[in-house]
Amino acid sequence: MQVHDSEQKSGWAALAPLMAAYQAKIAEARTADAKSAAQDNKVSEAKSLAPTDAEARMVSELKARDREVRTHEQAHMAVGGAHAGGASYTYQIGPDGKRYAIGGEVPIDVSPVPNDPEATLAKMDQIKAAALAPADPSSADRKIAALADAARAKAQADLNALRADERSGDVDRTA
Repeated sequence: MQVHDSEQKSGWAALAPLMAAYQAKIAEARTADAKSAAQDNKVSEAKSLAPTDAEARMVSELKARDREVRTHEQAHMAVGGAHAGGASYTYQIGPDGKRYAIGGEVPIDVSPVPNDPEATLAKMDQIKAAALAPADPSSADRKIAALADAARAKAQADLNALRADERSGDVDRTA
């Protein structure tokens, strides 16, 4: 069957509004699908950005450890005074991207005061107190306290010998 051009044009013209409506529905469906996919992505992103229970627990533990370490080292510095240096810390990055102190140290000068056993006694008392100042001293803290005790015992022996020499008159008092 043969269709004349004029009949063909009028047939297509009749379908044009239907086709336009159909294309609009397709575009509308695509837009709705895109919005739904975007919403799903946002929900998925929010879920992936929200910490898991394990991550939240780890952050909580790291915060507690950070407070404990900083308090411990601060106790050394506060009691150690001029004989203690500044604290240095070892850090761990948490799942939240923040740094948490998980270890630390404070340098303490345990050397005796040259030619002054009385000053050495006082210094070693302060060093021992600084080493044992935290609520829970570490094994390294106890070792420093033991070093201070040993240095104190030597200073006490030196002081006793000096006093014995003074009593017997063996000390040169012109110096």
